[in-house]
Amino acid sequence: MIKVYSWPTPNGHKVHVMLEECGFRVGRDWEAIAVDIGTGDQFKPEFLAISPNNKIPALVDPNGPDGKPIALFESGAILLYLAAKTGKFLPKSDRLKFQTLQWLMFQMGGVGPMIGQTHHFRQYAPEKIDYAINRYTNETKRLYGVMDKQLANSKFMACNQYTIADIAIFPWLRNWANHGIDWADYPHLKRWYDLIAARPAVERGVQILASLRKPITTDTAREILFGNTQYQKR
Repeated sequence: MIKVYSWPTPNGHKVHVMLEECGFRVGRDWEAIAVDIGTGDQFKPEFLAISPNNKIPALVDPNGPDGKPIALFESGAILLYLAAKTGKFLPKSDRLKFQTLQWLMFQMGGVGPMIGQTHHFRQYAPEKIDYAINRYTNETKRLYGVMDKQLANSKFMACNQYTIADIAIFPWLRNWANHGIDWADYPHLKRWYDLIAARPAVERGVQILASLRKPITTDTAREILFGNTQYQKR
Protein backbone atom coordinates (compact mmCIF):
# COMPACT_ATOMS: atom_id res chain seq x y z
CA MET A 1 0.00 0.00 0.00
CA ILE A 2 1.27 3.49 -0.87
CA LYS A 3 1.83 5.65 2.19
CA VAL A 4 1.38 9.42 1.97
CA TYR A 5 2.65 11.53 4.85
CA SER A 6 0.55 14.63 4.60
CA TRP A 7 -1.64 17.37 6.05
CA PRO A 8 -4.73 19.10 4.58
CA THR A 9 -2.92 21.99 2.89
CA PRO A 10 -2.87 22.81 -0.83
CA ASN A 11 0.29 20.79 -1.38
CA GLY A 12 -1.14 17.86 0.53
CA HIS A 13 -4.42 18.04 -1.35
CA LYS A 14 -2.59 17.94 -4.69
CA VAL A 15 -1.33 14.45 -3.95
CA HIS A 16 -4.58 13.27 -2.33
CA VAL A 17 -6.52 14.35 -5.42
CA MET A 18 -3.99 12.84 -7.83
CA LEU A 19 -4.16 9.44 -6.15
CA GLU A 20 -7.94 9.45 -6.18
CA GLU A 21 -8.02 10.61 -9.81
CA CYS A 22 -5.64 7.80 -10.77
CA GLY A 23 -8.08 5.22 -9.44
CA PHE A 24 -6.40 4.59 -6.10
CA ARG A 25 -8.69 4.72 -3.09
CA VAL A 26 -7.66 5.86 0.35
CA GLY A 27 -7.90 2.99 2.81
CA ARG A 28 -7.74 0.42 0.02
CA ASP A 29 -4.74 1.33 -2.15
CA TRP A 30 -3.10 4.10 -0.18
CA GLU A 31 -2.89 5.36 3.37
CA ALA A 32 -2.94 8.99 4.49
CA ILE A 33 -0.64 9.42 7.48
CA ALA A 34 -1.20 12.72 9.28
CA VAL A 35 1.83 14.96 9.82
CA ASP A 36 0.52 17.70 12.09
CA ILE A 37 2.63 20.67 11.07
CA GLY A 38 1.15 22.78 13.87
CA THR A 39 2.61 20.52 16.54
CA GLY A 40 5.96 19.84 14.89
CA ASP A 41 5.49 16.37 13.42
CA GLN A 42 7.43 17.54 10.35
CA PHE A 43 10.62 17.77 12.40
CA LYS A 44 10.56 14.20 13.70
CA PRO A 45 13.55 12.11 12.55
CA GLU A 46 11.36 9.45 10.95
CA PHE A 47 9.69 12.06 8.75
CA LEU A 48 12.95 13.84 7.92
CA ALA A 49 14.30 10.50 6.72
CA ILE A 50 11.88 10.63 3.80
CA SER A 51 11.37 14.41 3.54
CA PRO A 52 14.68 16.11 4.39
CA ASN A 53 13.21 19.56 3.69
CA ASN A 54 10.70 18.97 6.54
CA LYS A 55 7.74 19.78 4.29
CA ILE A 56 4.64 17.77 3.51
CA PRO A 57 3.69 15.78 1.54
CA ALA A 58 6.00 12.81 1.18
CA LEU A 59 5.21 9.49 -0.44
CA VAL A 60 6.53 5.96 0.06
CA ASP A 61 5.64 3.43 -2.61
CA PRO A 62 6.68 -0.16 -1.76
CA ASN A 63 6.53 -0.99 -5.46
CA GLY A 64 8.82 1.57 -7.08
CA PRO A 65 9.97 1.70 -10.71
CA ASP A 66 12.51 -1.11 -10.18
CA GLY A 67 10.21 -3.14 -7.95
CA LYS A 68 11.87 -1.76 -4.85
CA PRO A 69 10.47 0.82 -2.40
CA ILE A 70 10.88 4.48 -3.29
CA ALA A 71 10.45 7.55 -1.08
CA LEU A 72 9.71 10.95 -2.59
CA PHE A 73 9.18 14.47 -1.32
CA GLU A 74 8.06 17.65 -3.17
CA SER A 75 4.46 17.56 -4.35
CA GLY A 76 5.30 18.37 -7.97
CA ALA A 77 7.75 15.47 -8.15
CA ILE A 78 5.13 13.18 -6.61
CA LEU A 79 2.55 14.22 -9.23
CA LEU A 80 5.04 13.43 -11.99
CA TYR A 81 5.87 10.10 -10.39
CA LEU A 82 2.22 9.07 -10.15
CA ALA A 83 1.58 10.23 -13.72
CA ALA A 84 4.44 8.04 -14.90
CA LYS A 85 3.38 5.11 -12.74
CA THR A 86 -0.22 5.13 -13.98
CA GLY A 87 0.12 6.67 -17.44
CA LYS A 88 -2.51 9.27 -16.53
CA PHE A 89 -2.84 13.07 -16.61
CA LEU A 90 0.41 13.81 -18.45
CA PRO A 91 -0.16 13.89 -22.22
CA LYS A 92 1.88 11.57 -24.40
CA SER A 93 2.70 13.99 -27.21
CA ASP A 94 5.79 16.11 -26.64
CA ARG A 95 3.92 19.33 -27.40
CA LEU A 96 1.13 18.77 -24.88
CA LYS A 97 3.49 17.23 -22.34
CA PHE A 98 5.70 20.32 -22.28
CA GLN A 99 2.68 22.61 -22.22
CA THR A 100 1.55 20.72 -19.13
CA LEU A 101 4.96 20.86 -17.50
CA GLN A 102 5.23 24.62 -17.98
CA TRP A 103 1.94 25.14 -16.12
CA LEU A 104 3.02 22.72 -13.42
CA MET A 105 6.20 24.80 -12.99
CA PHE A 106 4.05 27.94 -13.00
CA GLN A 107 2.25 26.57 -9.96
CA MET A 108 5.39 25.46 -8.20
CA GLY A 109 7.37 28.63 -8.89
CA GLY A 110 4.59 31.24 -8.83
CA VAL A 111 1.13 30.29 -7.66
CA GLY A 112 2.21 28.34 -4.58
CA PRO A 113 4.93 30.63 -3.23
CA MET A 114 3.15 33.90 -3.98
CA ILE A 115 -0.30 32.88 -2.80
CA GLY A 116 1.32 31.33 0.26
CA GLN A 117 2.86 34.69 1.12
CA THR A 118 -0.42 36.48 0.43
CA HIS A 119 -2.22 34.13 2.79
CA HIS A 120 0.47 34.55 5.44
CA PHE A 121 0.52 38.34 5.48
CA ARG A 122 -3.25 38.70 5.20
CA GLN A 123 -4.14 36.00 7.76
CA TYR A 124 -1.25 34.97 10.01
CA ALA A 125 1.36 37.69 10.33
CA PRO A 126 1.49 39.04 13.90
CA GLU A 127 1.36 42.59 12.57
CA LYS A 128 -0.38 43.97 9.51
CA ILE A 129 2.31 45.25 7.16
CA ASP A 130 0.65 47.21 4.36
CA TYR A 131 3.64 46.96 2.05
CA ALA A 132 3.73 43.15 2.29
CA ILE A 133 -0.04 42.77 2.04
CA ASN A 134 -0.25 44.99 -1.02
CA ARG A 135 2.80 43.47 -2.71
CA TYR A 136 1.64 39.88 -2.44
CA THR A 137 -2.05 40.56 -2.97
CA ASN A 138 -1.26 42.44 -6.17
CA GLU A 139 1.00 39.64 -7.37
CA THR A 140 -1.70 37.08 -6.57
CA LYS A 141 -4.22 39.09 -8.60
CA ARG A 142 -1.72 39.23 -11.45
CA LEU A 143 -1.34 35.44 -11.36
CA TYR A 144 -5.11 34.99 -11.32
CA GLY A 145 -5.18 37.21 -14.40
CA VAL A 146 -2.57 35.11 -16.18
CA MET A 147 -4.65 31.99 -15.58
CA ASP A 148 -7.88 33.70 -16.59
CA LYS A 149 -6.34 34.76 -19.90
CA GLN A 150 -5.05 31.24 -20.56
CA LEU A 151 -8.46 29.74 -19.87
CA ALA A 152 -10.21 32.09 -22.27
CA ASN A 153 -8.96 29.79 -25.04
CA SER A 154 -8.45 26.46 -23.27
CA LYS A 155 -10.84 24.15 -21.43
CA PHE A 156 -8.20 23.17 -18.90
CA MET A 157 -5.08 24.95 -17.72
CA ALA A 158 -2.46 23.47 -20.02
CA CYS A 159 -4.59 22.32 -22.94
CA ASN A 160 -8.00 20.83 -23.60
CA GLN A 161 -7.14 17.79 -21.50
CA TYR A 162 -7.33 17.50 -17.72
CA THR A 163 -3.75 17.18 -16.49
CA ILE A 164 -1.50 17.33 -13.46
CA ALA A 165 -1.33 21.10 -14.04
CA ASP A 166 -5.01 21.40 -13.10
CA ILE A 167 -4.53 19.08 -10.13
CA ALA A 168 -1.57 21.15 -8.91
CA ILE A 169 -3.19 24.56 -9.24
CA PHE A 170 -6.75 23.97 -8.04
CA PRO A 171 -6.07 23.48 -4.29
CA TRP A 172 -4.22 26.79 -4.14
CA LEU A 173 -7.30 28.70 -5.26
CA ARG A 174 -9.76 27.22 -2.77
CA ASN A 175 -9.13 30.07 -0.30
CA TRP A 176 -9.69 32.69 -2.97
CA ALA A 177 -11.74 34.90 -0.63
CA ASN A 178 -8.75 35.22 1.72
CA HIS A 179 -6.60 36.25 -1.25
CA GLY A 180 -8.66 39.38 -1.84
CA ILE A 181 -10.13 37.94 -5.03
CA ASP A 182 -13.44 38.85 -6.66
CA TRP A 183 -14.41 36.08 -9.08
CA ALA A 184 -16.23 38.62 -11.23
CA ASP A 185 -12.80 39.79 -12.39
CA TYR A 186 -11.80 36.30 -13.58
CA PRO A 187 -14.78 34.68 -15.35
CA HIS A 188 -12.78 32.12 -17.34
CA LEU A 189 -10.86 31.01 -14.25
CA LYS A 190 -14.12 30.77 -12.29
CA ARG A 191 -15.59 28.51 -15.00
CA TRP A 192 -12.54 26.26 -14.74
CA TYR A 193 -12.58 26.35 -10.93
CA ASP A 194 -16.19 25.18 -10.77
CA LEU A 195 -15.48 22.45 -13.33
CA ILE A 196 -12.57 21.06 -11.30
CA ALA A 197 -14.36 21.40 -7.95
CA ALA A 198 -17.23 19.24 -9.20
CA ARG A 199 -15.03 16.26 -10.07
CA PRO A 200 -15.77 13.36 -7.68
CA ALA A 201 -12.09 12.55 -7.10
CA VAL A 202 -11.40 16.19 -6.27
CA GLU A 203 -14.31 16.27 -3.84
CA ARG A 204 -12.90 13.18 -2.14
CA GLY A 205 -9.30 14.35 -2.19
CA VAL A 206 -9.84 17.70 -0.49
CA GLN A 207 -11.71 16.02 2.38
CA ILE A 208 -8.88 13.63 3.24
CA LEU A 209 -7.45 14.58 6.67
CA ALA A 210 -9.51 17.81 6.53
CA SER A 211 -11.26 17.08 9.83
CA LEU A 212 -7.90 17.15 11.62
CA ARG A 213 -6.96 20.67 10.66
CA LYS A 214 -7.75 23.34 13.22
CA PRO A 215 -7.31 27.13 13.10
CA ILE A 216 -3.87 28.35 14.10
CA THR A 217 -4.69 30.14 17.34
CA THR A 218 -1.89 29.33 19.80
CA ASP A 219 1.48 30.99 20.16
CA THR A 220 3.09 27.53 20.17
CA ALA A 221 1.64 26.61 16.77
CA ARG A 222 2.61 30.00 15.32
CA GLU A 223 6.15 29.61 16.62
CA ILE A 224 6.47 26.11 15.15
CA LEU A 225 5.14 27.20 11.76
CA PHE A 226 6.60 30.69 11.45
CA GLY A 227 9.22 31.13 14.18
CA ASN A 228 12.75 29.99 14.90
CA THR A 229 11.75 26.33 15.17
CA GLN A 230 11.27 26.32 11.41
CA TYR A 231 14.86 27.43 10.79
CA GLN A 232 16.81 25.18 13.11
CA LYS A 233 19.47 23.02 11.55
CA ARG A 234 18.55 19.34 11.58
